[in-house]
Amino acid sequence: MPAFTAPDGTSLAYHVTGDGPPLVCLPGGPMQDSVYLGDLGGLTARRTVVRLDLRGTGGSAVPEDTTSYRCDRQVGDVEALRAELGLERMDLLAHCAGANLAALYTARHPERVRRLALVTPSVFAVGLRITAEDRLETARLRRDEPWFAPAYASLEAITGGRATAGDWDAAAPFWYGRWDDGARAFRAAEQRLRNDEAAALYAADGAFDPDATRAALAAFPSPVLVLTGEYDVAAPPRAMKEYADLFPRAEPVAQSGAGHVPWRDGPGRFASAVAGFLDETGGADGP
Repeated sequence: MPAFTAPDGTSLAYHVTGDGPPLVCLPGGPMQDSVYLGDLGGLTARRTVVRLDLRGTGGSAVPEDTTSYRCDRQVGDVEALRAELGLERMDLLAHCAGANLAALYTARHPERVRRLALVTPSVFAVGLRITAEDRLETARLRRDEPWFAPAYASLEAITGGRATAGDWDAAAPFWYGRWDDGARAFRAAEQRLRNDEAAALYAADGAFDPDATRAALAAFPSPVLVLTGEYDVAAPPRAMKEYADLFPRAEPVAQSGAGHVPWRDGPGRFASAVAGFLDETGGADGP
């Protein structure tokens, strides 16, 4: 796999698949091997997907200074990848916790982002509040599912600050549009692929300055897609509408029947929504 050198000397790997204009993709987790993104629901048929393995994950090296796992300190890694690819401007997609890194990068380098797609984004970088009722209201859309009652009780414990380790496992069905063997296997793989030490440092003190980031994003002139799942308790539609409102030119989209990983729950709908957004004015700049 190709690799490049980050500003601090850490070797970082990336993966290139598909055909079409390039789309740089930042994984979530936080700090999870980018392999879980797969082909993003078939998006590789229309885009050359460039997945970055964040430092200490996948094929990327563990940095000498592990405090560099902090989200804001990885902005330079994204900029180094852009330079490595020879892109004057790039289309950027980020999932979940990776959206925090994408938001910080966009705030710092707005001229380098042609279009920004945030998929079920985490909101720490922009300081939005997602209430317990936001999550529970979304969860109640699943009340007819056979697993609902115990999962909902555990979600109530989580949102009420009473969670045990078992509650996180019990509430897992809410993260997926369908809780089946495929979703169970996907969840198990996610847990194996995450760098827990890095994840614990990702949002360390000083990582985020929400007021400054919101001010910068309010001046970001390019189009933004904020895509969530109808059933996503991690990124409920109300909060995602608020996120979209931070930008001058943002489009909030809720994918029906989808959870936190919408390209698994409706691959065709996901790929069409993202590709349609990216293609509205053509591809990203080339080398």
